[in-house]
Amino acid sequence: MHNDSKSEQLAWLIRRHGVEMTHLSGGSHIGAILSVADIVAVLYADILNVDCNNPEMEDRDRFILSKGHAGASIYAALAETGFFPVEELKTHYQNGSRLSGHVSHHLPGVDFSTGSLGHGLSAGARMTYAAKKDHEKYKVYVVLGDGECDEGSVWEAALFANQYRLSNLTAIVDHNMMQSLDFCEKTIELGDFAGKWSSFGWNVLEINGNDHDELRKAFATKFDNGKPTVIIADTVKGCGIPFMENDILWHYRFPHDGWEYDQAVTLLHKIKPEGVADPYTPDGIANPTPVPEGADIYNDHTTTATWHPAWMQEG
Repeated sequence: MHNDSKSEQLAWLIRRHGVEMTHLSGGSHIGAILSVADIVAVLYADILNVDCNNPEMEDRDRFILSKGHAGASIYAALAETGFFPVEELKTHYQNGSRLSGHVSHHLPGVDFSTGSLGHGLSAGARMTYAAKKDHEKYKVYVVLGDGECDEGSVWEAALFANQYRLSNLTAIVDHNMMQSLDFCEKTIELGDFAGKWSSFGWNVLEINGNDHDELRKAFATKFDNGKPTVIIADTVKGCGIPFMENDILWHYRFPHDGWEYDQAVTLLHKIKPEGVADPYTPDGIANPTPVPEGADIYNDHTTTATWHPAWMQEG
């Protein structure tokens, strides 16, 4: 199997598991899970030096999903790469489960619990700094959300990483353009996002974060200036399920019984790569519930569209 096939298969499985986990648990953040799926898949299929049989090996690469609300993507990747049984994914968000709604380090293969945004890059910088002091060669990868980059702690970590020339640190921003209740630019403008990182001393790459070839090329790019690197990965919120794409509703909503779940699964089956098996509905859904007439679908659910206080319109 070629690596590109492996990463594409893993990305599809992350999406399929994400739909199932949020559906069963009534959990949120399927939109974020779908947007980050390709980044996570390429990391686990092609990039990270990790061993499911020895999760604590000293020279392993460290990985932090700072946008911890998309934790189901990591759980799916870890299960599919052998860190724990795939069957356990069905316990996501359940009482007593190891698979909490946000990423938990109680699972093998998870280096850092996340969920409170803005902490992951600081932890990753600390890990990289420790490695440099101890002359260790492992690399550290941190995936952040673009909305998360409103946090001041992100930029403190960015300054620190440049100051100590943490060249083994790579930040990947899942730049799906949406956060919380709206588009990023309608919440707190990121402006010249690449320019900000560059001015903080980082090497900057801007790519299509849903394209596996572009992701692999970015991860393989070498710089000789000793500085940390950020990959700004432009993605689509809800990528892979058209009625969820670029709709902030799916930041919080989960696929309910009926047409939401049936259509999500059916649409994923239309893009299923060869050689991958659906562990839940192997043949898809025979008679999927159609989208009912008048369904609240393909509508703009941002606060910009639904709430218009007068002071927001003032210059």
